[in-house]
Amino acid sequence: MAYIYRGLNGKKLEEFIASMPEVQAEVDARAFEIGVRAEELLLKHRAEGIAQIEIAKGDIDAYVVLADANGTNSKSNSNSAMSIEFGRSAYDVEVVDDSGKVVDEYTVGAMEGLHILEEASHLPKKSAPKVRAKKKKVKIRARKRGGGRG
Repeated sequence: MAYIYRGLNGKKLEEFIASMPEVQAEVDARAFEIGVRAEELLLKHRAEGIAQIEIAKGDIDAYVVLADANGTNSKSNSNSAMSIEFGRSAYDVEVVDDSGKVVDEYTVGAMEGLHILEEASHLPKKSAPKVRAKKKKVKIRARKRGGGRG
């Protein structure tokens, strides 16, 4: 078994090498390349919505993130970005009014994932089994709509 000893200003050898300016420049360049490819792929598939590609910088690493934070997601604690990347199974929706009466019902269909981040980073697609979850039923409250976007 090999051991890497501390010694370079208290850092392990991996941390020392990873924090070198040349290495950090390459990490940033690669993240930018992947981010550009991911944005291009996302634009090809975008029908509507506010999903976007973001690049985040950590202490040593850089991250390319598919983000889709909209009002609906924040209220239900959902993550549309995960559905965009990996897909989702179908589910039923009931729209209820303030008294709890069902005013509308519909089914949201299943969707295959787009694998945007995997493709942009040239990673092999995971051969995950198809989602075969039971259809769940979601209840949402009907909202009164205003007179337009004025």
